Amino acid sequence: MAPAGLLLAAGAGRRMGRPKALVALDGEPLVRRAVRVLADGGCGPLVVVVGAAAEEVEALLPAGVRAVVADGWAEGMGASLRAGLAALEALEPVPDAALVHLVDLPGVTAAAVARLAARSGPDALVRAAYAGRPAHPVLLGRAHWPGVRAAATGDAGARGYLAGHPDLELVECGDLAEPDDVDTPEQLAEALRRRPRPLAD
Repeated sequence: MAPAGLLLAAGAGRRMGRPKALVALDGEPLVRRAVRVLADGGCGPLVVVVGAAAEEVEALLPAGVRAVVADGWAEGMGASLRAGLAALEALEPVPDAALVHLVDLPGVTAAAVARLAARSGPDALVRAAYAGRPAHPVLLGRAHWPGVRAAATGDAGARGYLAGHPDLELVECGDLAEPDDVDTPEQLAEALRRRPRPLAD
């Protein structure tokens, strides 16, 4: 079974000056870009966790993509991850795994998503690596969801659960994608300069 795509897009983007989900790169809002990458990488169903400017972000989502509001989104990524996994657990059928992606990573490609998605299963615990350095996206089999939700506090997301976990598999994606986030207008401009290599194809 293909993994569900879980996009965390709830942040206020204080350093950017507005929610990063609404920021456009090449005329395409980052939230739509990230959803497209998950879909093209073989994920489904797709769930987007929203918070800041929730209605504006939700209005940008393609048909068939479900938005979930993280009530405690301001506390950090942990609240968004908990809300997203709870939404996936309520689906019928429950997906075997969730491929977790962040909205501010325009250099993550569908090819990198597909490489992780190919390892999907209820016991999967897989993290993309770039030159051996762990980063995103992350594939979480549903057997790990309770532990991840319990550990997801503040802005750490799944980091505490993944750190040193004996079952964690790192999958090199440096040949397919770039892991750098865009937190500021300057980093967004750098992402544009880094082309012509496509960022999401």
